[in-house]
Amino acid sequence: MSLLLLLGTSGCHLCEQAEEIILQSRIIHPHWVVELIDIAEQSEWQDKYAIRIPVLYHPGSQEDIGWPFDIEQVDQFVSRLTAHNHD
Repeated sequence: MSLLLLLGTSGCHLCEQAEEIILQSRIIHPHWVVELIDIAEQSEWQDKYAIRIPVLYHPGSQEDIGWPFDIEQVDQFVSRLTAHNHD
């Protein structure tokens, strides 16, 4: 299993849309675990991502994609990360 973080905050309607896209993508990429992170709880996340949320972040490579994104872009992002993990 590989970990992705969905960085957002409560009450963020774009974050809710991003979460739905991620859930749809998980059907295609079931070996990925997505953890929801509220950036309000960590100042380091707030400083870096406050104006970019929602952001899908891969801690292993430190790569991310910021909003707006769609299911195709998420799938491409995850496929690229999966390919790098097998190199």
